[in-house]
Amino acid sequence: MGVKSLMNMEVNMESKQINIVSLQMIKTGTLSYLKRRITSPEDATDIMKLFIGNSDREHLILICMNSKNEPTHIQTLSIGSINQSIIHPREIFKTAILSNANSIMIGHNHPSGDVTPSPEDINITERLMLISEMMGILFYDHIVFSESHTHSIMKYDMKHEV
Repeated sequence: MGVKSLMNMEVNMESKQINIVSLQMIKTGTLSYLKRRITSPEDATDIMKLFIGNSDREHLILICMNSKNEPTHIQTLSIGSINQSIIHPREIFKTAILSNANSIMIGHNHPSGDVTPSPEDINITERLMLISEMMGILFYDHIVFSESHTHSIMKYDMKHEV
């Protein structure tokens, strides 16, 4: 039974309606950047800075990449206040799945200039590490950046087992 025949079915008093949803990703623009591949937190930060420009609010940015670490999708997932931005992991991985990402990096700016990650930054990074392993999408880093500094949470704040 197709979608059209489902939509044309008579509705009786005991039936429940179900929303039929079609979701499409539409390219709304392009961003030119010098490096073809992301090889460091600084490379990702450069792209994120180009993307958000000068902002006085926190922006949480997702970069989706192919298997060669070439960015294929960049998106602002959340715009917060001066000192916080709220996001749920499902929003990150929904976008990663829809864009066929092999790997992802997230980052957010600290308009204050202090790139020290908050306890919430560490917590969400730990959650993303676990979920990425389950989902089969590589999670490379969570970056906190300002106009002049970059901090890699994966490099400096995560305890990796050897």
